[in-house]
Amino acid sequence: MDFLLSDSIPSLLLIFGITYFLIATEKVDKTIAAGLGAAAMIIGKYIPYEEALHHIDLNVLFLLIGMMMIVNIIGKTGIFEWLAIVIAKKVNGNGVVIFLLFLIVTSVFSAFLDNVTTVILIAPITILVTQILEIPTMPFLIFEALFSNIGGTGTLVGDPPNILVGSSANLTFIQFLSHLGPVVLVIMIVAMVCVWLWQRKSMQVREEAKARIMHARPELAITDPKRLKICLGVFGLVLLGFFTSHTIHVEPGIIALAGGLLMALLCGSNIHHVLEKVEWNTILFFAGLFMLVGALTEKGVFEWLGNGVLELTSGNLLLTAIVILWVSAIASSIVDNIPLVIAMIPLIHTICPFYAEQMGLADPTLIRDRVTEPLFWSLALGACLGGNGSLIGASANVVIAQIAKKNKYPITFWAFTRCGLPVMILSLLISTAYIYLRYFALSAE
Repeated sequence: MDFLLSDSIPSLLLIFGITYFLIATEKVDKTIAAGLGAAAMIIGKYIPYEEALHHIDLNVLFLLIGMMMIVNIIGKTGIFEWLAIVIAKKVNGNGVVIFLLFLIVTSVFSAFLDNVTTVILIAPITILVTQILEIPTMPFLIFEALFSNIGGTGTLVGDPPNILVGSSANLTFIQFLSHLGPVVLVIMIVAMVCVWLWQRKSMQVREEAKARIMHARPELAITDPKRLKICLGVFGLVLLGFFTSHTIHVEPGIIALAGGLLMALLCGSNIHHVLEKVEWNTILFFAGLFMLVGALTEKGVFEWLGNGVLELTSGNLLLTAIVILWVSAIASSIVDNIPLVIAMIPLIHTICPFYAEQMGLADPTLIRDRVTEPLFWSLALGACLGGNGSLIGASANVVIAQIAKKNKYPITFWAFTRCGLPVMILSLLISTAYIYLRYFALSAE
């Protein structure tokens, strides 16, 4: 296309490349890199300021802010500590069963909170329980990070890439559960069997250690029962809002933000303290990336890349979906999956019309079901599950490594990768089969 031959394109791609390099290598803080990259796009006249603001997805930002507020308030009630002790007592201190149940809890919590917040809450409790039971701590922490990424893949709010995909493709909470929930459940079950076979011999607990956990009193962990009831009630309303957002025509971001503010009001929380806990650097990071990628979109760069993808896959939709799955996964194991997904979304939007025309589809519903959604589900699976490939592949991995190091359980890059890479490959193989069966082999002609 003519505008792609403009002299401005090389310099625009240079700005994007430098910004992405700084984000991926963490040479500077990623928020600073994204903000300066966006500023360079605007100052360089690659995109008007008003248009750059238009590309910022407020639904994504509101959803992140709201969920951060909610988790901060709930975390102070002691519910997570209570749950950990109850689990350990219910299974009579059986180390293997405790290990597997902790992984299940981590996965479930990650699906409805977010994986970073989940590991921040679960990791300290895990360290305490493993110390009491005198069983290895590092396998718990490593696999909790892995399962937080698996569990977060299954819902709209579980992992930032899903929030981005859901907002861009107008996918609901229910759709994420129905489309990604089944494959995530299969991956969890298969991965847990493998983990059990791998770690069962190292999780034996001495009788003296079992006695200590059986004498623990979980009710003492709950610091404010009244506040806990309020939090759970409001959180229930937020989940109900997510499930019905498509019906009531209210964006999930508004539901989460309203839920966070309502919880702060009813619990009597100091709003200034609650807002201080919001990761504003993450919010600004997202805003900068939205503007940065918006400039590429306005200049037609993704249309050009889309043509390259079509040539690479010879216009085969199944092959395109599999390429998106594996490429996004491998890339996510090396660099941050958030900028990757933000860059991939407009690319998918660009190539969808070609496939619709090739397949003779004119009905928007059919185009969405047969073309658009399979590609976006492939992106979501690849970006989220690919994070398990290395220690730097997902934010949850880095966070849990920091907590482990602080508590004198250092997790090396290779120790994590030795566990994470096989889990990632296993997850991708299952996802590949799922995409082929659900969206191609078994789909209506």
